[in-house]
Amino acid sequence: MENYILSVQNLTKHFPVTKGLLFMKQIGAIKAVDGIDFTITKGETFGLVGESGCGKTTTSKLILLLESITKGNILFEGHDIGKMSDLEHKRYRSQVQAVFQDPYSSLSPRMRVGSIIAEPLIVNTKFTRKEIKDKTADVLDVVGLQADHADRYPHEFSGGQRQRIAVARALALNPKLILLDEPVSALDVSIRAQIMNLLKDIQEKFGLTYLLIAHDLAVVKHMSDRIGVMYLGKLVEKAPSDELHRNPLHPYTQALLSAALPSHPDDRKNGIILSGEVPSPLHIPPGCRFHTRCPAAEKECFEEIPSLQEVSPGHKVACHKQFQGTVD
Repeated sequence: MENYILSVQNLTKHFPVTKGLLFMKQIGAIKAVDGIDFTITKGETFGLVGESGCGKTTTSKLILLLESITKGNILFEGHDIGKMSDLEHKRYRSQVQAVFQDPYSSLSPRMRVGSIIAEPLIVNTKFTRKEIKDKTADVLDVVGLQADHADRYPHEFSGGQRQRIAVARALALNPKLILLDEPVSALDVSIRAQIMNLLKDIQEKFGLTYLLIAHDLAVVKHMSDRIGVMYLGKLVEKAPSDELHRNPLHPYTQALLSAALPSHPDDRKNGIILSGEVPSPLHIPPGCRFHTRCPAAEKECFEEIPSLQEVSPGHKVACHKQFQGTVD
């Protein structure tokens, strides 16, 4: 337990759905995140992958204290963030930073780059003006930009450079954990590898821990040590990155991997085409949530919710057929 920088336990977020204007009545709940568990060890990258709407971004918002937890616990270095004092919350926020998807909207167009990076230092530290200026220059250098870039505005930079600025801002407070929410999906393909390699180099240099949220399995495989696959608010599979790509066990994971681009143009894949649409999180189907689209679903899948069970060291899957020994 002592090596876990983050431990998520039965994490749940339900958004109430109400009806009426004067006398509002709750008629249901959107189950965005519905009882998930995972841990992240210091210095590793844990990837959280799934289709849009599966709950992975809501999970990141809960960790960043941008949403309130309905049920469950988030432990940071063994301390429950739900029971922290205001002062402890301030310290927690300085140790957990984020890099968001869109470098065009995550940086204020009215602020110079130096002010963008300096803002968290001004709010959270007692640094002098010179110390803040020196720290800003240092983190700009770490991300491959020059000190004089601090005097420019975000619109003077390309998308890749803007994301470097966002990374510099996240590094300013010397955090222990950085949440990367689709950090390269808005960038040109030619720039993505540069930013991913930059993030890996920074992680190695400073001993950082990453929670990587993405839908691109190539990005997740390149950067992650372990991966969790989410579907409709639930984790359906967790495994080391290489193991998951070599031996995906859940039918949903198999479909995701079959839809990913091959690592080499000559490689051939047998694509798995899923029927139907992802059900609404307001109307969760009974039993296994994937049974409405699963080509191998049987009676048990319609009736009973499968639990996440370990099939090999570090590899867990929530699938009835896996434990009947009938899934290839």
